[in-house]
Amino acid sequence: MTEITVRELAADEWEIFKTLRLRALQEDPEAFVASYEEESQHGDEQWQERMSHSTRLVAQRGSELVALASVGDEDTRKDDELGEVYGIWVTPALRGEGVARKLMDHAEQVGRNAGYSHLVYWVGTDNGRAVAFASSIGYRPTEGRRDVVVNGEPEVEAAFVLPLGAESEETPLALQGDVDEDVAGSLEDGTD
Repeated sequence: MTEITVRELAADEWEIFKTLRLRALQEDPEAFVASYEEESQHGDEQWQERMSHSTRLVAQRGSELVALASVGDEDTRKDDELGEVYGIWVTPALRGEGVARKLMDHAEQVGRNAGYSHLVYWVGTDNGRAVAFASSIGYRPTEGRRDVVVNGEPEVEAAFVLPLGAESEETPLALQGDVDEDVAGSLEDGTD
């Protein structure tokens, strides 16, 4: 088998991101909160603008693009030191071949370079394979939970966290419990 390589996409490679993202949404709709129907309607400007939100990683086998992941600010809990790995997708033919691990290793380096104290990886609590994968690469489960809707069905995701430095061994306060967003907002601005 040809070697798998992982690289970051440049801003002008937005069409690669678009192609892989739409492919992922079509092939594995149950793995994403977004839908192919929704995102296929985005115009080119929107895809170009999305490139600035996160670092987009692709895995390649030779010239074939086989996987995608994104690394950016974890903004559900308003903690500037947390990064998030999300939108992970590997072509079905290569699942279990170490491609996701290579993506996550590169994502960890991106997180360190960005100065994040931790990386957060949200995993569906009913997705045993993803939970086992996160644990196998050093991510620890936290008490953090969030409700999402996938394919019209309510689901719960758990936050798994990877410390990125010696000072970051403690679980971030924002992930030590199930914090309602309204409560979190009022705590930030000092109101009840």
